[in-house]
Amino acid sequence: MSPKRLFCETEPCLEQPLEKRRPRLTFASIIGDVVMVNSQNHLLKALEPLLRRVVNEEVDRCLLRYSRLLPRASSLRIQALEPSSFLLYFVNNLPSTIFTGSKITDVESQPLRIAVEAGADNPAFQVYSAMKIEIVVLDGDFASGDKQDWTAEEFNASIVKERSGKRPLLHGEMNITLRDRAATIGDIEFTDNSSWIRSRKFRLGARIVDGSDSDKNRPRIREAITEPFVVKDHRGELYKKHYPPMLHDEVWRLEKIGKEGVFHKKLSNYNIKTVQEFLKLFTIDPQKLRRILGVGMSERMWKATVKHAQTCELGNKVYMFRAHNVLLILNPICEVVRAMIDDQIYSSQDLHNIPPEYLMNLSRQAFDNWHSLQDFEGNFREPPLITQGNEEDNDLMVKKSLFRSCELMREEVEFRDWNFNSDQFISTSIHYNYG
Repeated sequence: MSPKRLFCETEPCLEQPLEKRRPRLTFASIIGDVVMVNSQNHLLKALEPLLRRVVNEEVDRCLLRYSRLLPRASSLRIQALEPSSFLLYFVNNLPSTIFTGSKITDVESQPLRIAVEAGADNPAFQVYSAMKIEIVVLDGDFASGDKQDWTAEEFNASIVKERSGKRPLLHGEMNITLRDRAATIGDIEFTDNSSWIRSRKFRLGARIVDGSDSDKNRPRIREAITEPFVVKDHRGELYKKHYPPMLHDEVWRLEKIGKEGVFHKKLSNYNIKTVQEFLKLFTIDPQKLRRILGVGMSERMWKATVKHAQTCELGNKVYMFRAHNVLLILNPICEVVRAMIDDQIYSSQDLHNIPPEYLMNLSRQAFDNWHSLQDFEGNFREPPLITQGNEEDNDLMVKKSLFRSCELMREEVEFRDWNFNSDQFISTSIHYNYG
């Protein structure tokens, strides 16, 4: 009787590993997969137009650049090895921000000028002393980094034209004549902002107009470019900050305070409407000013606002506060600059001899009665110190000079009061240069 064979020996197919069981699908897992796929599809559909536009812009830029460069590749290599000895350049600098519809000027609001830098003393340049210059707009990324030289083709490939359906990007006098190696740019302005290009910035460029000179063998004059700058719509100018701010500027001209914003409204509720009123309260009670702005203004924002406000130009006007045996001279932000207490004169260097609490109390009284103070226009300076001779004599001269200044101011106030109280009022204003 033959022995029984084991089942595993007769079934070679069972020697292969058994398949893992397929996990059971639940209704919740199916719904989760569908939601994930739909979310991914919506995201891809939302990103597709943006990615397509960016890719199209970059492809168009590359095709335009290399289509101009390829036909003259050999000439480019020669030009790169032979930099021009004649260089156009902008004499003055442009501001970092320019607004559409506004005349383009330099940082000091002066007209832009173009000149020739190197090689102008070369006698050969006199032949080309009268040439036509064209002002163009360049991409802000052109000649970025350490690049100091470029070819004419590279310059031309970076010129920015207006958007489809828009007016020409520059409007005004774009063509000028170079005479005596210099020229002044007339009225030009931007018609569109710079937010639609990748760099978000423009440059101005200046180049010699082809055919402006009859001699075609003239050496190349390298184009001029400005530093990159941002162009914003004109409506943004209505909200721009002032650097430095002025005393009469509205308080929203300060950094971190937006026009009609939360901080602007809080300050207005306390009748703080100008930079001067902001600084006056900061001098007298900075903690109160901080409380008015509230916790919504962080410490970093607070410091930025105060720092900007303190760059304000105070001018020459001073104010006089009078109390019993007290006369204070204050600047426009309620800081004491001179004092006369019980016929004792205190210069700005001597104010520390007055008890701080007493002086602050007088300053608060002046602040509370600000609209009744007498104001004076003048150059209120300390008398010059004499370095030679007796120190006591020098101190006496300073005291006498300050005393005389205070007396003149007091006489003027009394003269005004007399005119005002007289039967025939005479409007009189006397101005002194104190010092």
